Formats: sequence, structure tokens, C-alpha cells
Amino acid sequence: MRTRRAILASASGVALGAVLGRFAEAQEKNVIEQPWSLEGLAGTYTAPREQTRGPAVLIIAGSGPTDRDGNNPGGIRADTYRMLAHALAAGGLRSLRYDKRGIGGSQAKMTREEDLRFDHYVDDAAAAARDLVGRADVTGLVLAGHSEGGLVAIRAASRAPVKGLVLLASLGRPIGVTLREQLLAAPIPATARADALRILDQLIAGERVDNVPAPLAALFRPSVQPYLASVLPLDPAAELGKLKLPVLLVHAGRDLQIGEADFAALANARTDAIILRLPEANHILKKVAAERAANLAAYANPYLPLDPGLAPKLFEFIRAVAP
Repeated sequence: MRTRRAILASASGVALGAVLGRFAEAQEKNVIEQPWSLEGLAGTYTAPREQTRGPAVLIIAGSGPTDRDGNNPGGIRADTYRMLAHALAAGGLRSLRYDKRGIGGSQAKMTREEDLRFDHYVDDAAAAARDLVGRADVTGLVLAGHSEGGLVAIRAASRAPVKGLVLLASLGRPIGVTLREQLLAAPIPATARADALRILDQLIAGERVDNVPAPLAALFRPSVQPYLASVLPLDPAAELGKLKLPVLLVHAGRDLQIGEADFAALANARTDAIILRLPEANHILKKVAAERAANLAAYANPYLPLDPGLAPKLFEFIRAVAP
């Protein structure tokens, strides 16, 4: 039998879900969403219903098989980018988010994984940015890159008429440095960790690794190694330092993937950047408790809202740089 506490918890969860669902429906009545496509990419253009023209934000996804809403088949069902788009629309701002090539509606954009290179993501972001700027209802464009998408945004910023750059929990050091720290902190067997670090060192040295242990295939399978080889040499902070655009840096204090050192590297590269610290936000920009279990649970909770401190600063920055 279920305990009274369990029954109450279940009932509370249903009630909360219903309340959040009604709130979302009310918010969405003020939002227009339109399908978008360009050269094999597919996405969603989101705009406030009542305004005819205004600034727009291109939302650029992070690493892995991530779709336009910020979800992927690896267990992430948080709707972070969809929530961000709707929050922007509620504040009168437009946005475009798209499936990465090879994912969802953009699946046909990539036929073989081994042909993928980091610059392909930059090409896609730059093309989407130029298309967005060309819309009659867009008065100015800001790029918003999340996680590895921050590096994509940095490199795409010089290839379109962009007014500003938002880096959301973004890489600040070469990805090999961050991967090493993640592997050292991950709760995995010591032998798997040693194998992973050895493979990472070989890839950084420009070598290829044919025999990858099955538990590490998701990260280092041979077909993904050409992509890793294309991104490992890049230094996000150095790339950011070359740009003169206004920058907003968003740091998530409970981020289990991107730490303080990455944020510091970006901030040091652009000492004039505007800083937003969200001390209770995790990597997907949701406010979570300090416990690791609660942090990880947020990745599969599409009802958990974004950290409430995020949207107001975004509105302030975007309206200042792209009025």
C-alpha cells in the first residue's frame, strides 16, 4: 500500500503540474510561434503577439544531440530553450531557436557523423543570424549561446550584423581542460576514468583512437573524434577577446558542468562585460537545491521554471544594445 505521505505528495505533484500548465497556457496566448527553415535547418520563430517590430535573439544550443527546445535523447527533457524563448516573448522580444544539424527537423543536414566539424555549427549559426536580421519585424540581433553553444556564438558573431552577445553558462577554456575536470569529478570507476583521460590526451595530441571501451563510446567513439579534433584546439576566452561587441556573461553557481574557472576566463578576456551571477542556478539555468540529486533531477523536469533572476537582466541588456 502507498503511504498517506506518498499519496499526498502525488496529489500535490498533480496539482502543481495543473497550475503550471494553466500558467503556461495563459502565457502562450500572448506568444506567436512559427516554423522556420533554412538550408536544411529547422527551427521555431517566437514573437510577442501584440508587437509588430523589435529586437531578436538567436538561441544557440549546447553540446550533444540537442534540439531546439534544449532537450536530447540522453535523458534531458528540461525545455530550457523553449522556456527562454517564451520568457523573451513575454518581455516583448523575438527569438529563433533551431535543431542542430543531424537532430530533429535538421536531421538531413548531416548524413555522416564522421564528417561533422565544429565550423559547421558556426556556419549554421551565422546563416540563421543573417536570415533573422533580414526579417522586416527584427530591428536588431543578439546571439545567446549556451554551454558549448557559447563558443559557437563567439565565432559566429563576426559573420553577421550582431548587436551583442549573451554567454549562458558557457565554456571559457579549451574544451579539453573542461572535459578533464568533468572526468576527474565524475562518479565513474577508476579504470574507466584512467581510460578516458588517456584517450583525451591522445586526441589533444592530434592522434586517433580506434579501440574505445564501450562505456566511453558516447564520448569518444571513432566517428565523433574528427569533431573533437576540430574543437579541442579552440580557446573560447581568446576568441572572445577579439570581439568588440557588448557582452553579457551569465554564471550559474550550481553548474555541475561549467565551473567558476570558465566564467573567470571569459570575464578576464572581456573586463568590460556585464556580469550576471545566478548562485542557485544549475547548468540548464534552473534554480535548484544544493544537493546533487536535486540538480540532476532538474534535467528531466520540463515544469521546473528558469531561474527568476535570468529574464530581467536579459531584457535590460538586449534592449540596451539592440533597441
